[in-house]
Amino acid sequence: MTIIIINYRFFISGGPERYLFNVIDLLQKNGHTVIPFSVKHNKNNPTPYENYFLDAIGDGDEVYANEYNKTNFDTIKKSLGRMLYSKEAKRKLKVLIRDVKPDLIYVLYYQNKISASIFEAADESNIPVVIRISDFGQICANSLLYRSQQNTICEKCVNGSKWNAVKYKCVQNSYVYSAIKAASLTIAESVVKIRPKINAYVVPSTFTMQKLSEYGIDNKKLNHIPTFFNHEIIANTSSVSYQPFALYVGRIVQEKGLLTMIKAFANTNLNLKIIGFSDNMYQLELEKYLEDKPHNIEFLGRKSFHEIVPFLQKCAFTIVPSEVYDNFPNSVLESYAFKKAVIATDLGSLKEMIIDRKTGVLFKIHDQTDLREKVIELLNNPDLCEQYGINGFKKLEDEFGAEMHYEKLMNVFSGVLKKDMQVVMS
Repeated sequence: MTIIIINYRFFISGGPERYLFNVIDLLQKNGHTVIPFSVKHNKNNPTPYENYFLDAIGDGDEVYANEYNKTNFDTIKKSLGRMLYSKEAKRKLKVLIRDVKPDLIYVLYYQNKISASIFEAADESNIPVVIRISDFGQICANSLLYRSQQNTICEKCVNGSKWNAVKYKCVQNSYVYSAIKAASLTIAESVVKIRPKINAYVVPSTFTMQKLSEYGIDNKKLNHIPTFFNHEIIANTSSVSYQPFALYVGRIVQEKGLLTMIKAFANTNLNLKIIGFSDNMYQLELEKYLEDKPHNIEFLGRKSFHEIVPFLQKCAFTIVPSEVYDNFPNSVLESYAFKKAVIATDLGSLKEMIIDRKTGVLFKIHDQTDLREKVIELLNNPDLCEQYGINGFKKLEDEFGAEMHYEKLMNVFSGVLKKDMQVVMS
């Protein structure tokens, strides 16, 4: 099978790209030809198909939107086009389809940097499309179902107007950016009409599937396929230990619940290590909060997965304090891979991933006292940490293996191709 895989980055910047390269490797090992379609960037992995990629939006060094030069007209024009409708994306994808003649297209992330025009290219070329849903970007302007000003979950766009995003300034706390993103979603739905052009959805979380169903996506197109963990990347690591510190790995942003976690550790002798980065000033706000308080909290900055491994080997457990509906975070799977328990918010897909009092502990959203009590309990009971971690590792092996993921993905791909063939022949 020849598969075009679409993602707006072709280098690892986080969990979504780890899935991208893991699934490419998985498909290739099983004899398939996988061809990437992405955006040119100075960090991209080498590929013979780079000439088909879209031009870089800025200088080719920027990773996040806030890094673009907002005074450069060409950058602004290109950025708007990629958010709303890109003729370049449609044209280049059609050329790639013509040249490589794929059986199907597997779409990961496309919003903001590629645009929904790719679905027209696939439809006009009679190539079926499977899309993997990794956030709520099909529904919500900020992809999170979250209002940052109130620090609260918001589902108004699930059954309401996309223009709620403008009312509540959901994107970068800006009426302008919120309006652009709301317009982007409206164009995708009403002009491009992407829903009938998508043959199947791959969704890691049953919770996310529920929200997509509430939004009106055809249940027959929804397929629950959890993310898999690539065990090969930890094949040469040594044994684990359970030293008396907690670990957070992820972006340092408000919606991830960092302030609640910081408050749980502040004014105590409990040890917390934070690995991650902030693409805004939020880390400075957290550090300012801690200025006049005794604490054992360390900000260790951004690290590659290879650099994170020693901390995963040694920590007592990890914490996922998200205050939004996370869609199957890789950090949980990585914790289980090193036989580490997870303390997480009792929210969304996290309730699927963490079995309370078996593979970790759940705590109440926004409740620093509840979190602190759970942290103290586990730090005082290393044997319990180890047992939960062993249970988590077993869950990882039983439910999130590569071959299981491949088998389920192939069932979806084969089903889509079979239906597409029936349509062509009828």
